[in-house]
Amino acid sequence: MIDPVCGMEVTPEDAAGSFQYQGQPYYFCNESCLEQFKANPQEFLAPPAERITPTANPGAIYTCPMDPEVRQIGPGACPKCGMALEPLTVSRDEEANPELRLMSQRFWICLALTSPLVLIAMAAMLGKHSFAHAVAPRLLVWIELLLATPVVLWGGWPFFQRGWASVINRSLNMFTLIAMGTGTAYIYSLIAAVVPRLFPPSFRLSNGDVPVYFEAAAAITTLVLLGQVLELRARSRTSSALKALLQLAPKTARRLRPEGGEEDVPLEHIMAGERLRVRPGEKIPVDGSVIEGKSSVDESMVTGEPIPVEKNVDDLVTAGTVNGAGSFVMRAERVGSDTLMAQIVAMVSDAQRTRAPIQHLADVVASYFVPAVLEIAVIAFAAWAIFGPQPRFAFALINAVAVLIIACPCALGLATPMSIMIGTGRGAMAGVLVRNAEALEVLAKVDTLVIDKTGTLTEGKPSLTTIIAQPGWNESELLRLAASLERGSEHPLAGAIIAAAEERRLVISEAKDFRSFTGLGVTGSVGGKTLALGNNALFESLAITTSSLQHEAENLRREGATVIFLAIDHQPAGVLAINDPIKASTPEALRLLHREGLRVVMLTGDGRSTAEAVALQLGIDAFEAEVPPAGKGERVKQLQSEGRIVAMAGDGINDAPALAQANVGIAMGTGPDVAMESAGIVLVKGDLRGIVRARRLSRGTLRNIRQNLFFAFVYNIVTVPVAAGVLYPLLGWRLSPMLAAAAMTFSSVSVISNALRLRNLEI
Repeated sequence: MIDPVCGMEVTPEDAAGSFQYQGQPYYFCNESCLEQFKANPQEFLAPPAERITPTANPGAIYTCPMDPEVRQIGPGACPKCGMALEPLTVSRDEEANPELRLMSQRFWICLALTSPLVLIAMAAMLGKHSFAHAVAPRLLVWIELLLATPVVLWGGWPFFQRGWASVINRSLNMFTLIAMGTGTAYIYSLIAAVVPRLFPPSFRLSNGDVPVYFEAAAAITTLVLLGQVLELRARSRTSSALKALLQLAPKTARRLRPEGGEEDVPLEHIMAGERLRVRPGEKIPVDGSVIEGKSSVDESMVTGEPIPVEKNVDDLVTAGTVNGAGSFVMRAERVGSDTLMAQIVAMVSDAQRTRAPIQHLADVVASYFVPAVLEIAVIAFAAWAIFGPQPRFAFALINAVAVLIIACPCALGLATPMSIMIGTGRGAMAGVLVRNAEALEVLAKVDTLVIDKTGTLTEGKPSLTTIIAQPGWNESELLRLAASLERGSEHPLAGAIIAAAEERRLVISEAKDFRSFTGLGVTGSVGGKTLALGNNALFESLAITTSSLQHEAENLRREGATVIFLAIDHQPAGVLAINDPIKASTPEALRLLHREGLRVVMLTGDGRSTAEAVALQLGIDAFEAEVPPAGKGERVKQLQSEGRIVAMAGDGINDAPALAQANVGIAMGTGPDVAMESAGIVLVKGDLRGIVRARRLSRGTLRNIRQNLFFAFVYNIVTVPVAAGVLYPLLGWRLSPMLAAAAMTFSSVSVISNALRLRNLEI
């Protein structure tokens, strides 16, 4: 079923609530959607064209950066925090922001009306030396009323709407305070202008006039509008990294016709299986493989590696990467939303809506913040009304308004999500895909890295290097029998044996009674011969002795090879040695990881001698050999029980339990989907140096979040008491509500601007 408010798929079992309307039950993914639907069901059951403004993207789902659970079709304001909603998904084309357009329009008109108001107020302060002295005071008041009314009532209308919504939804926020502050100043001034005789002497100046604050109400509204414009512009830049990724893919591709010839066609018309030509300097349009020609390809925008990669026939190429000097023909394999680029954008977009644990502190403070500010405003009013100078009540009112306006819970709420959004986007540009914000935060605290050997430290492309046959057997026959048996297996080592047999043009027969033993090996029969192919543990379980082969096997293991025994008719027949070369980048990556202070532990199913040889060669701190797939998760749990914060890096299906158990799972992008689904971070290139990048990204993002939270806390702790008037007894200084509005505007924009610095973070 579809949630009629946000368009998300939801089942009755998982629904946050349901509502019966005209005999039809509707289910909702969160409470916000349910409440919106209850308020006006017809709005969400009408065709999209009737309920979405023309400036919006029809059918697009919008969400709140501070409250990701809030979702609705079309733009609007968050019912919880009042902030403008943003599109849930990023598109490659720059779309006009309807909220920004409307706020900008209101700001410029209000600025034109507020400017003369401020000039009048400044002139009045100069007394007889100003033009204001030549105009009757009552006339000036009516001019101010005329100028301020459209600013406050029309320009500030969105703030009053959001303030009222916050009361209705019992979620007091920044707009609650703004609406109360501007509304109080304007209504007080309106009454003072129309019926000044209602006010007692405590409200009057020494000349008997009742002061009005139209310029303050108008200036506050205009400054808050300016803040909204600056904030919306800054927030629109938070998705710039993802838009840049989407814009990497060209809009057209050069398709080869079946009957001959070539044509340029829009990218959306390309189908899987079609042949495309990529000329020198062009961007690769879709994911696929090279079928003719060769070239070097710049994949830095996906992997973060600046060195071009050589591409030959059968090599994979990725949409958005840039072809070098060569020309080649490719076969389209993944198009549209199936391309790696589109999947990266979707993955990062989802991650940007997740919440980091560090945000909990800001959430707790924000929940008490607005009620506390309201109490401080009441206390400030009472203190000024009792102890302040004349006119005491006028000063009390204006200081209470200053307290309401200067407080900025928005800065607290934005501190974490803005940094997460930009940090995850920055990571995507460097080949580090963050699947959730918690993983990004925890990664900075990791002290132990557990790594798999095959496909993580090594290329993951094992090849058969040695065959040692017992007397009475020859290498070719052993290889033929082993390949025939392994044809039923999907293990990478099986692929190496089959590839070696095919290279020697051996005839591979059909195996019968095939059985696979996870982490041990396989058994079966080929041509009437009973075969067993596997490690020591398998042969021990079958009561087959390998003592005659152990000397040769141990020598091969010391060279880092994986040793597989072959038995024919329950007798040992030979040994096959398979080598998986270590990635060229692995030694450098491990040096960098050690420099980061990480303890590196290798877990492998290989024998101890093989594991020890690899560990010594690479300088790995600790290793465990002959670990079955099910045991990797237990080893991770054991390290955690010792008080260690563990990251697990792997690329195979058998690594999935350990990836899920670790504090942070790191999947190599070259691995299967199940491994990536179990991980919190995915490295596109499958290179361990990506972990170093991810750590730098994690530390940089956390540092940025702490800076934002520090500024937001300090700003509110310092400015709210100042607005209340704590400096007046010492310095005789009061804070104007207009300055309070300017400071409040600065606070939110500064938090977003600081978060935007992450776009240039060196990782």
